[in-house]
Amino acid sequence: MKQHNYAIVALIMGFWFVISFITNIIGPLIPDIIDNFRLSHLAMAGFIPMSFFLAYGIMSIPAGLLIERFSQKFVLSLGFALPLVGSLLFALSPTYSVLLASSFTIGLGMAMLQTTINPLTRAAGGGENFAFFSVLGQLVFGAASFVSPLVYTDLVSKLGSGEPLGGFTGVLQSLTPAELPWVSLYWLFVFILVGVILVVLAVHFPCIELQDDERSDGIVAYRELLRNKYVYLFFLGIFCYVATEQGVANWISKFLETYHGLDPQEVGAAIVGRFWGYMSLGCLVGLVALKLWNAKNVLKVFGGMALVLLAGALFGSREVSIWCFPAIGFAISVMFSIIMSTALNSVERYHGSFAGILCSGIAGGAVGPVVVGWLGDLVGLRMAMLFLCLTIGYIISIAFWSKPLVENRRVKFSELFSRSKE
Repeated sequence: MKQHNYAIVALIMGFWFVISFITNIIGPLIPDIIDNFRLSHLAMAGFIPMSFFLAYGIMSIPAGLLIERFSQKFVLSLGFALPLVGSLLFALSPTYSVLLASSFTIGLGMAMLQTTINPLTRAAGGGENFAFFSVLGQLVFGAASFVSPLVYTDLVSKLGSGEPLGGFTGVLQSLTPAELPWVSLYWLFVFILVGVILVVLAVHFPCIELQDDERSDGIVAYRELLRNKYVYLFFLGIFCYVATEQGVANWISKFLETYHGLDPQEVGAAIVGRFWGYMSLGCLVGLVALKLWNAKNVLKVFGGMALVLLAGALFGSREVSIWCFPAIGFAISVMFSIIMSTALNSVERYHGSFAGILCSGIAGGAVGPVVVGWLGDLVGLRMAMLFLCLTIGYIISIAFWSKPLVENRRVKFSELFSRSKE
């Protein structure tokens, strides 16, 4: 029987933490980016997450080909090296144009990492444990997204005081422009990534034998898939999901500052962190819901909840808005998994190539924040964020028109608890 390497699994969980810690910090930074770089249009701030997710969409399929041709250590090292270069680039030259280039470079690396980590998790932890470790990875991902805004708030508070600091924070202070204390985060990313790369180079990883659903199936597969209208419809579903997720997360802090006068560094960042934290909680609830009910019905309920919460966040009082924005994270938490699984269960073959096409839909994260920002310049941020009702509405529509060949396996409520005792 093949031995599982749980030390490697634990290391992979650390990788997820680092990926999330770096990836989801842009939302809390939006108000600082607008103010410090004196951006005259909200859409210009939206170009920052756009550059990241555009790179993500471009790199998803090529990253799968790299795994098939090179060792996982090489791909992991390159995947962490690109964010290191991007972070160092902006830390040394903190300007708006360099931030765009930095975000694009970081996005290329993150796409490579996420494509590599999934098969590596299966190889290290065993196929029978893959689902469990995948969910655990998402929980770690959400935890890091909750922590990073808190670190941002702490650093900005300390460096913004102007008082001499000691220790590691003092090192960051010496490297960071006094008028841009938030840039210290990028120096922190540099130090973290250097450490991670050294660990990757020192560790021996198990060999990855790609399964059928992890392989690219060649030109013939793509030709057949692209003749299927449902491939485009499900691609649009992933596109709309990430546009929704990023369209909310990246504008929470600016919205609360604009309409409720809440400090983006103290309050806004914390609310964004709670958004990601609630998303992790929603993943746990979603796992139970998908064991009890048809996935399409779960999508309808959570989608309807997301629309109600979005309305409350945009038009409610300050207290209601503060509560509703994080709760949106809970409501949309199950959407990506349901869309992805329903899509793959709707075709008989070429699941690897289809998964690559679907992952390219992550480029929706490049569009959502920019569209909201562009509309915000025209009609105000509150009305602009109503655009997300369209993306959520399309996601809900999947529950009505999709016809998967295989539906999610369900159990009775009593069986759920009886099995957990076995």
